[in-house]
Amino acid sequence: MTISPEPVSVRFDEYSFWVELEDGRTLGVPLAWFPRLLHGTPAQREAVELSRAGLHWEELDEDISIAGLLAGRGDQTRARTKAA
Repeated sequence: MTISPEPVSVRFDEYSFWVELEDGRTLGVPLAWFPRLLHGTPAQREAVELSRAGLHWEELDEDISIAGLLAGRGDQTRARTKAA
């Protein structure tokens, strides 16, 4: 079982959020991948809880795993449309 590096900080700009990992990497993630974060207020976005498993925003009901971010996955709760 592979354990993902732990997040140490999260910051936001207009279109993305940035997750600094304990191994020195920084992940840039488009806010469009996570509609709850995209539509949240700056104060709601800043209220992130960091854990070994990932990121949690209580008020926005959003949980994002570091493993999922490293795999390039966005919001897994929205319906997917299939290509024809």
